[in-house]
Amino acid sequence: MYKGFSKEPMLEMFIFESLQLAEQLEQTILANEKARCLEQNVINEIFRIMHTIKGSAAMMMFDGIASVAHSIEDLFYYIRESCPENLEYSTICDLVLGSIDYIKREIAKLEQDCDLDGDPKALIAAVGEYLSVIRGNSGENTAKIDDVPLLAAGEKKFYIATSKSSVETGNIRYRALVFFSSDCEMENIRAFNIVHQLKDQVEEIDYLPADIIENNATADFIRENGFDILFTSRLVPERLKEFFLKDPFVDHLDLRVIEDEGPVDEPLKARKQIIAADTEEAPEQGRQPVNCRQSMISVNVGKLDQLMDMVGELVISEAMVTFNPDLATAVSLDNFHKAVRQHRKIINELQDIVMSIRMVPLSMTFMKMNRIVRDMSKKLNKDVILEISGEDTEVDKNIIEHLSDPLMHLIRNATDHGIESREERKRLGKPPVARVQLEAKNEGGDVYIVVRDDGAGLNKEKILVKAQAQGLIQKPESELSDREIYSAILLPGFSTTEVISQFSGRGVGMDVVAKNIEAVRGTVLIDSSPGLGTTVSLKIPLTLAIISGMQVKVGNAVYIIPITSIKESFKARPGDIFVDPDNNEMIMVRGRCYPVVRLHRRYQVKTDITEIADGIIVIVENDSRFLCLFADALLGEQQVVVKALPKFMGKIEGISGCTLLGNGKACLILDVAGLIKPD
Repeated sequence: MYKGFSKEPMLEMFIFESLQLAEQLEQTILANEKARCLEQNVINEIFRIMHTIKGSAAMMMFDGIASVAHSIEDLFYYIRESCPENLEYSTICDLVLGSIDYIKREIAKLEQDCDLDGDPKALIAAVGEYLSVIRGNSGENTAKIDDVPLLAAGEKKFYIATSKSSVETGNIRYRALVFFSSDCEMENIRAFNIVHQLKDQVEEIDYLPADIIENNATADFIRENGFDILFTSRLVPERLKEFFLKDPFVDHLDLRVIEDEGPVDEPLKARKQIIAADTEEAPEQGRQPVNCRQSMISVNVGKLDQLMDMVGELVISEAMVTFNPDLATAVSLDNFHKAVRQHRKIINELQDIVMSIRMVPLSMTFMKMNRIVRDMSKKLNKDVILEISGEDTEVDKNIIEHLSDPLMHLIRNATDHGIESREERKRLGKPPVARVQLEAKNEGGDVYIVVRDDGAGLNKEKILVKAQAQGLIQKPESELSDREIYSAILLPGFSTTEVISQFSGRGVGMDVVAKNIEAVRGTVLIDSSPGLGTTVSLKIPLTLAIISGMQVKVGNAVYIIPITSIKESFKARPGDIFVDPDNNEMIMVRGRCYPVVRLHRRYQVKTDITEIADGIIVIVENDSRFLCLFADALLGEQQVVVKALPKFMGKIEGISGCTLLGNGKACLILDVAGLIKPD
């Protein structure tokens, strides 16, 4: 039914705005569930969000979404107007969260060009039944969502905190002049959406241009002159300002209380002259200007990707100019090098700006974990709270997309496996309320995301026995560190859970964490203390697009080693190299042994530099493991644009991608994590 709509701007706008509102509402509900109260402004916010979703869905003829939103809107209208005393916070939260889940599922179908076939009847009936209960029309509360009882025995009630600010006055005449962001497009449709939502809250509404639906040319008029609305409302200016500015495409709003400024069909130019004259005078006789500007605009993700690609090409072209072989014959290059330095400075600044645009805070991804902990705590009958810190830490948007699933699995594992039951925690003398901590922090050029719990910790012996039985570990225990044993849980198919539940026990989950993090050139670190808890750290780069690398020469080939992986480089002596019992070359550096990998042997490259003393040793590190790489020589540091390997080459172990050098030749980028991968 809805196929072919996926590229329609109106549908894209509906999906974007509805998901944004649903996420906002979910976090509001979770925050207030912890506080066990609903303030008046929160009730108004929930009512407004559901009213907005209802109006937008009705306009798009998505009846199921509109009906569910309408039912929650009715519920909160009654709560707002009547302030009933017999409210149960668990029921309220379950009903709203169930509605949000339904809306998200239906929107996900829209994104995949599928029919909206979700049946909202049970959910709407549950909301209606509870509304009857708080109205006093029913003696029992038996409403359910997804066959899960909404009320627990002896559940505490929550209260409605009164707001100190007034939200309504007598009828006031307003004029609103709305300007949309310059790149939003379809200004007439966006204007209609505002009017459609505004009609339920105001009276005597009129607007110019009047034919915004029938005449597409009005989009240009609104873009140039703004959208002028005249209406009467009992709402105070602050509430109206909030209504208009919730639209992410509204760039500027001029909202004022008026007395009599002529008929609504007066030419816009004359009315704008009146408004301009008014702004030069002090507010008096009830005139109350409320001017504000939004500094945020929405940008298509594809445009950001294209911009980043172009900056990458600019970095490559700059290197081609700077290291052009024809310059080798030039006598004097002082002026050229001066221009190159200025060019490089500008490119670096441009690159920093583009990177900052692509950087996205982890807050939204982190906040989604609140819902997982909340739902699992109820179903597992555990008292668990999630503590979040460092959510303002930013990473590249492409990396954000790979973090949601790993964090979800880690939080689920911590709550399901890590945290003990209430009875067990009581027996052990632990606090009755368990804690799961989710933290993000910057360290150098990397971001660390840490999931920590105060549960039982990992059973090292059980993990080792299981891993050896499945053939995942061949080394004896004496040669394994604790971290290496714990890392076995990241291997595909590994599971020590003997009872399969809806959350775990099928040998999947942690391998998903490892694969997703490796996909963004990150690593997973696991530490645990028996009886005290487990800590899982995700080490990820800030960005995937452009990295600083060290060029190393091997024969006629050039390889790039990421600078963040390099610890040191040095010239070795012939006697420094020895062979272990497994015939692996090792080198002793300051009393510590490191394995040696000769790059020319590893990748079968012909070179005249085969003696250790003639080349260079580069020590690289990943996940607290070290490796010495032997190459012919270091060529210098350079920023490089990471590109995927051509499909015909397949996957090469120890290679993460390729790039173009200043001379136009391609070279491979070494994957240090792949080179140091443990046996």
